Amino acid sequence: MGAILHGPQGLLLGRHRRETQEIPGGKIEPGESYAGTVVREVKEETGCIAREEDVVLLGTLLDDVGGVVRTTVVAVITQWEGEPSTQPDESMSDWRWYSLDQLPDGLFVPSAQCLTAWRPDLPIDHPPARFYPFAIPTPGTP
Repeated sequence: MGAILHGPQGLLLGRHRRETQEIPGGKIEPGESYAGTVVREVKEETGCIAREEDVVLLGTLLDDVGGVVRTTVVAVITQWEGEPSTQPDESMSDWRWYSLDQLPDGLFVPSAQCLTAWRPDLPIDHPPARFYPFAIPTPGTP
């Protein structure tokens, strides 16, 4: 799961203890919805509060890493409260806002893939991934 937080201050990225730059995200827990995972992971990693109704699920990325197929769900959070900060016992720290035209080097591959699924015009180089967008309901359709 990769959560994109982008607003007037820029795009939120943190530094993982492996020294990669990443968007917030993580693994789905049993019985959890995708939107619920996004809300929980963002709170755990950044301290920011979001609501499930403010999560837009864009689609699924599939890539192959050393013969293992990796699946990442791409989400955008449209509203949140709070300022990101390093949280105790988390592997992410040093949260910062970046302008889309000045993204740092060293992006974690799944984060880079999520960002280009969201904004294909971003000049980010990364290994290929297949993006499967979720269907967008038309007005008046259940």
